This record gives sequence, C-alpha cells and structure tokens, in this order.
Amino acid sequence: MPAPLSRRTFLVGSMLFAGGAVVSACGTGDPLNKGGNSSGAKVTLNQWYHAYGEDGTQEAVKRYAQEFTKANPDIAVNITWIAGDYETKLNSALLTSQAPDLFELGDFRYQNVKNGVLAPLDDILAPVRGEFSQAALDMVTVDGKLYGVKMMDDVMMLFYRKSALQAAGIAPPRTFAELLEAMKKLNVGKQKGLYLGTDGVGDSAYLLLWSAGTDLFDASGKKVAFDSPQAVAAIEGLKQLHDSGGLLKGYTTDWSDPGAFKDKAVAMQWCGLWAMPQIKKSLGEDFGVVPWPKFGDAGRPAARVGGWSQLVNAKGAQVDAAKKYVNWLWIQQRELQKDWCVKYGFHIPSRKPIAAQTTEFAEGAAKDAVTISQQNGHTFPALWNKASQNLLLQSVVKIANGEAAAGPELADAAKKVQAEVDKQLA
Repeated sequence: MPAPLSRRTFLVGSMLFAGGAVVSACGTGDPLNKGGNSSGAKVTLNQWYHAYGEDGTQEAVKRYAQEFTKANPDIAVNITWIAGDYETKLNSALLTSQAPDLFELGDFRYQNVKNGVLAPLDDILAPVRGEFSQAALDMVTVDGKLYGVKMMDDVMMLFYRKSALQAAGIAPPRTFAELLEAMKKLNVGKQKGLYLGTDGVGDSAYLLLWSAGTDLFDASGKKVAFDSPQAVAAIEGLKQLHDSGGLLKGYTTDWSDPGAFKDKAVAMQWCGLWAMPQIKKSLGEDFGVVPWPKFGDAGRPAARVGGWSQLVNAKGAQVDAAKKYVNWLWIQQRELQKDWCVKYGFHIPSRKPIAAQTTEFAEGAAKDAVTISQQNGHTFPALWNKASQNLLLQSVVKIANGEAAAGPELADAAKKVQAEVDKQLA
C-alpha cells in the first residue's frame, strides 16, 4: 500500500495505486526516458505521471513510450515521474512554459476546461465511446465534450465475510433496512458489523445520495441538489448507522486499507478493488462484494468509481502529436491496457470489452467487481472540487454524530457549496 492517508486526504484526493514505496520524482525538465531510438525524432513530448507506488509501473510507462516511438520514429516521449502533491505541482506547471504536453489526472476539474487547458478528445474516443461505462464518460465530460480517456476503473464497494454472515443467518444486504439489521446481528463479541472509516463516515454520504436516486447536483449539473427532501432523508441514514451499535469507529487504519476486515474486527467494510489481492491472501475465498444497498423504494444500489484519466494540454506546442500518442496507447493497444491494469496492481480496464477479456476478472469476487463498476458506478462531477468536498464532509460528520439536524445543516452546506460552484462558473 502507499503511505497511510488520512480520511480527508483520501476523500478529496485521487485514487492511488496500492503497492510498494513511492519513488522519488524527476524534475520537470529531467526525463526518465525518451521513447525508443529518439535520435531522429522531430517532435519530443513531455508526459507526466504521478509516482505510482506499485513495483514495475515506472518501467512499464518507459516501455510503452519506447514501443510508441518504434512505431512512430518522428515522435519521442519524455516520461516525468512526479512524487508528492502531484495535482498542485501539475497546476503550477500548466501556467508555465514547462507544462507537459500530456498528463494524467485522478480527479477531473472543470476549472481546467474553463481555463482552456484541456484539448477535447471526442475525435479519438468516437470509435470506442460505447465501450466505456456512462460513469467513466461522465467523469471527463463538460458541456457535451470529452476531455480525457479513462485509463482504469478503481471501484469501491462493500466487502463482506461469508462465514460471518452465514453464522448470523443473513444474506448480503440489498436494502438500507437490511444493512441496519445486518449490522446489529453481526455485532458479536469483538466483531462489529460495518466499517466506513476512522471518522465513521467515509464515502457513505455520497453512497446514500446515489442509492436514494438523488445526486450532488440536479440535472443541469450546475445547481446543488443535496439539500432536497429526498437527499435529506437519505443523509439522515448516517445517524441511523451510528445509532445501530454495529458500526466500528476509530480503527487504526482507514477505510482505504483492508486491515479491519482482514483482522476480523468487522464483518463488512467499505473498501476498494485495490485491496482485493490482500484480502484474498488473508481470507482465501471467505469474502464477497456487493454495491452499497439501495435506499428507499425509488433507489438502486450504488458504488463509487475512481481511477485515472489521460489528458492533453490544449496550450502545448504538440497537441496533434500528443493526441496521436493517447490514441495509440489508450485506444489501439488493448494488450498494453490490460498490462497496465493487472500486472502491477489490480484495476479494471475502463473499456468493457477489454475488461471482459482480462482473465484476472473472469470469476468470483473480481468478476462481481466488474459488474458493480459497470452497472452501479458513480463518479464525482467536474464541478465537485476539494472545497466543496470539505464543506459537505464537515456537515455530514455533524449529522452522523448527532450534533446537527440534517435539514438545516445540509441547507447551510448547500448555500456554501453553491457559492463555490458559482465562483467556478463565473
């Protein structure tokens, strides 16, 4: 796993690969690799990656660049590996002449489109657009245009221990009412029913909204909607979770780490696909995965999908060449896309046909995770930035702990978030 992240840092940041220690970054002007035999290249692209924690990722991106240049000798690719606060460093670089020609992002930002930083990629995505889930497309869409190619899906879902549920005589919960009942029955001895994170909230606010058939914004995508009567009723479910007696609180690791689940301190935990290899190593086949249960009659099961997308700098000097590389790697090279997702970590290829051909997802809980990602996945909209995330999180923690009534608290948070959204749109 990467270095432990705080609950807030993980919530507002991008999904990190899990694996070994993070490597040191090369400076913006210090390439790790020039693709292939670049001596005759007429164009040199600078591509930025955040410093993935998994062994082999750095070597893999070098190899991809080399293979591209062998097929396209006129174009070389510099790979720049960035450790630390990647997004902050990227935003600073995009304001200078040292800006990369193409780069990745975990959390897509509307502000980058507004500032003219991103080149539309509809032309290269058009032939395969139908192969992506709607959530993957929504993540990189602004005003009907696509500005990124999703590289992998990191789905978050509810893990449950089969033997614990069988001992309690219950099935994996399909509704919120069943979840509450399961938490009570699974609260036995040193075992609690459910773990959502050290703050007792985790992703649950978003999950309750989505599973109730509502969302952060209305259909326009620009007006905050998490203070509607339907949304308020769903968020009030947080207090019910905390009052159930079956919620594990304050564990030594946060929800992004499967420690509480592996150690059998809890029978169910909200966690991510990246943890599945660790869980399987610890528990064997004694676990399964389901989406967050539906809330109310109008709801449907929900899950959150993160992951990284590849984008092109619209202000760069080599836009066409950069798009050519993105098209080559993330549209044409199916085997390399599978290689990137499962040879160094555990991530679902974003394109459905490629995911279906990836044998690591052919059966069991891994296969279920693909279905959950494609059928129940939701992503944060581009206008949902760190400031908005913090404002909502502060409110829902108060609601969960009984420090504030859901209706007035969410109404106040909605006003503040709307002001933040209007600032972006101004």
